[in-house]
Amino acid sequence: MSSRHDLDIKSFEAILKTEKAKIGKNISLLKAELSSIVDEDEIDDIEGIAGLEIDNTNDQALLQKLEAEMSDINAALNKIALGTYGICERTGKPIPVARLSANPTARTIVGE
Repeated sequence: MSSRHDLDIKSFEAILKTEKAKIGKNISLLKAELSSIVDEDEIDDIEGIAGLEIDNTNDQALLQKLEAEMSDINAALNKIALGTYGICERTGKPIPVARLSANPTARTIVGE
């Protein structure tokens, strides 16, 4: 794999870091909310408990999604540091700039 010289790497890095900060904040807020749901002792009716279980399930799913996005961002930032950002993991070919602009964490070329 070789470095991409046709990309504004600094721009992609800034986008990724901004998104990482936003997702990190959302993860922290969601974990705090999940923690407060666990601490809810005043709910003693079935409807209240069912509502909490639904909230907990939804929050857990959202947390998993955000953590997966954070992992993708960290992988992209690591590739920037290694000089391999924008290179398809399957083919070793450059990922089109339009794809990276739409999805800065893209790891592969579509259809390959």
